[in-house]
Amino acid sequence: MNDFREIPANDDPSVVAKWIWRNLVPKSGQATSGQGELLRAVEKLRWESQNNGNVNWDDGFESFIAFLERTLIGEPKLSAEQKASATADLAILADFEHPYTEDDVYDRLEENVVAFCRIHSRIIERAIDPNLGR
Repeated sequence: MNDFREIPANDDPSVVAKWIWRNLVPKSGQATSGQGELLRAVEKLRWESQNNGNVNWDDGFESFIAFLERTLIGEPKLSAEQKASATADLAILADFEHPYTEDDVYDRLEENVVAFCRIHSRIIERAIDPNLGR
């Protein structure tokens, strides 16, 4: 992983998401930046639902939902519309007994993560959570 301190400005959310993925999400394990961990959480939830039908669902996935909710919904600079979208999408994913396999929910959450990252373009350092095994 490269030692970047600021997320690049770009109008295309997918370009920013790809930059975060390449530069802030490690090949395995947790990200040491808040921005990287947010995107990693969305993609872990996507992978588990689409590829495993949530058969491996455990507290780690619940932790991802709580982290996304706490961070996105708690961000005062995100719009009410963005917060409502994230709240609705996370509620869909929290219903692990009914795996959501379409991309739209995950793509919207990714866009909300990118919006958060645009607000916080400086890298937010975070400690590894020893209790998160995902």
